[in-house]
Amino acid sequence: MAAGQAGKTTYLELSQDDGGAHKFYEVTVNGTTVSVRYGRIGADGQHQVSTFPSAEKAKAAAAKKIGEKVRKGYAPSVRGQRAARPVTRRQVTSAPSTARATAPVLWRFRTGASAFGIHIDEDHCWVGNQRGDVYTLGHDGEVLARFSLPDGVKCLVADDFWIYAGCDDGKVYDLSSKVPFAAYEIADDVDIFWLDIHEGVLNVADRNGGLTVIDHEDEFQWSRRSAGSGAWMVRVDDRAVFHGHSHGVTAYAADGSGELWHTRTTGNVLFGWQEDTAVYAGTGRRVVERLSKATGRIEATYACDTAVYSCATSPGGQYVFAGDSASSVYCFDADGNRLWKLGTGGGSALSMQYRDERLYIVTTDGSLACIDASEAAITAAQTGTVPVARDVKEAAALPTYTPAATVATVSAMPAPGAGIVVECVQVSGRLRVQVVSDGYEPTWHVQFPRSIRQVGARYVVDALHTSSGGFYRVRGEIKRLV
Repeated sequence: MAAGQAGKTTYLELSQDDGGAHKFYEVTVNGTTVSVRYGRIGADGQHQVSTFPSAEKAKAAAAKKIGEKVRKGYAPSVRGQRAARPVTRRQVTSAPSTARATAPVLWRFRTGASAFGIHIDEDHCWVGNQRGDVYTLGHDGEVLARFSLPDGVKCLVADDFWIYAGCDDGKVYDLSSKVPFAAYEIADDVDIFWLDIHEGVLNVADRNGGLTVIDHEDEFQWSRRSAGSGAWMVRVDDRAVFHGHSHGVTAYAADGSGELWHTRTTGNVLFGWQEDTAVYAGTGRRVVERLSKATGRIEATYACDTAVYSCATSPGGQYVFAGDSASSVYCFDADGNRLWKLGTGGGSALSMQYRDERLYIVTTDGSLACIDASEAAITAAQTGTVPVARDVKEAAALPTYTPAATVATVSAMPAPGAGIVVECVQVSGRLRVQVVSDGYEPTWHVQFPRSIRQVGARYVVDALHTSSGGFYRVRGEIKRLV
């Protein structure tokens, strides 16, 4: 149906058989309103609504949007005829541990489904599972809250204050406030394996060994195809992106200007960690290797007994930890000398993080476990003395937060110090958000959910933080000013 007729919808799709783009774009014109829906085929997608001064201007804007997509290869289609693109879910096995003793597990929380995502910060422990559940717990194991996301959680990452969950629906959700929202949508072009976010810039490693970089506006910046496939590692700092895949680790300049180095590791990379001057690659050939960020040279090797599923370090790399496919965890000194090996007591560690003499692991049975990694506790465990692990239960009245299509409204301008007003404007034909309140750089844009942007709309946010990239980031709640 033609886009220029009021109340009519044009539906387009772009699908590539080589595993590339698999997305739709739908435009509906209704009087002076143009509604756009877009995303991965088979998903509901994101929504945008724009209002124009006249029906003629609305028709012209819709025609322009459709024309841009057609020039990019989109074609008219019938909704529902093409199935959603399959999503790769990591298949892992876990054998019983061969360690002579079991690790001193303080508490264990069973999420109820296979889990990969973990993040530990000063106040909370985060774990995400294949069912789309993300739980926050205190360091004592108390379950504090639950986020219910639309699809399975691939990984959890932090970028300063902000916590993000990469999901199988191809979206990356910001979990930094009570109402989660989709901050990035990347499934149009890639099948997420792992991701990292640095200063608001998203870096995605995928099934085909690709690396895709998306900026704070959720817009494509650059991509590379590394030599290998199955890219389960991506780590980012100010200077470079470190991409681990079946043929090793490749470092690219953070601005996409070129490859810095490539190192062939001992086996395919299954997990990655980073410190200030080094990256650590856990491989299928039973080792963790420490690579210099500057040169890619392998500086140390940490030998395990089976394939390495995960790794982490204490601050500065003083100690290196690893989890293998046989339900064991290891600790090494910086030079590669093995200090201990202990059984997890509950499957293989698919992700891990160390903090304040505790090693937190997410295992193949979907559990988050807290291990006492202090010298005294490990010494006791090696002689068979371990605490009775507390089995943490989810509270019956646990607060649960789900993504919302809309935000709450507020009818009055905030009092001084009670909020900051921002406005959605059109800049060079694109919807951007800029600060209205005094005391901020008016030309800087605000990182803001694309799904709720509407030209001319104003919003109140709790706080804004400055990014080194020359934009603002929202901290706290977002409310529509009406």
